Amino acid sequence: MTVTDPFFRLLPPTADDPPGAQRVLATPSTAGPWFPDAQHMGPPSALLVRALERCDPRPEMLLSRLTVEVLGRVPMGELTVTARVERAGRTIELVVAELAASGRAVARAVGWRLAATDTAAAATPPGPSLPPPTEGRELPPPAGWLRGYIEALEWRWLAGHLGESGPGRAWARLRVPVVDDEEPTPWQRLAAVADSTNGAAARLDLNAWLFVNTDLTLHVHRAPEGEWIGLDADSVVGPHGQGTAFSVLHDTAGPVGRAAQALTVRPR
Repeated sequence: MTVTDPFFRLLPPTADDPPGAQRVLATPSTAGPWFPDAQHMGPPSALLVRALERCDPRPEMLLSRLTVEVLGRVPMGELTVTARVERAGRTIELVVAELAASGRAVARAVGWRLAATDTAAAATPPGPSLPPPTEGRELPPPAGWLRGYIEALEWRWLAGHLGESGPGRAWARLRVPVVDDEEPTPWQRLAAVADSTNGAAARLDLNAWLFVNTDLTLHVHRAPEGEWIGLDADSVVGPHGQGTAFSVLHDTAGPVGRAAQALTVRPR
């Protein structure tokens, strides 16, 4: 299988669309590793970021925190995305985007935008950088992991792998656009890759266990740049069906922030 389709194709508006709504068609490039009829949450997260970025943009405001809530399986096929400013402000504002399938909300993103100021004189060291993507290994997806999203990204593994138990360190970049004929923004790339924190740091065998994230939260201390996004990821599984996955997020200039996911864990 060679993935060439964008994650989503834009569909023309109809008279029944809500004001400001955008209809899209999810392609096979969005397919997740768990179920053949459901998307990996990386592509929907990137699509929701795109909606937030296009919602009353102000160049002096920077997206600082993103939380994606997974309200149900995000199906393949036609979806509708909407966005609104929930709380406007001069220096802080809250924006919300929602993804719906057949009229039912399946994912929601909440983002805080903060006013940009010059804090270079007070900036603290962000921590060590990952080795560059050129030092990573290109490895095939493990058996049992469904293709689609996994092959829509170019991976370079520094430590661990999708099929190995334990922490993982990897670079990834999109091989395909988020939507057709449109260059993804760095924030869209960040969201698309960061949702792989769980997989990069898997502690369990995907063929024997479900360990699905119910959310994704990103906090950044500077805006991401470029195509490559790095994950320095780990996870913890608790004794009662709960877990967490977390990573330090990088671009090729160094760390940009952190990601966290809550996991629901159960035998398959």
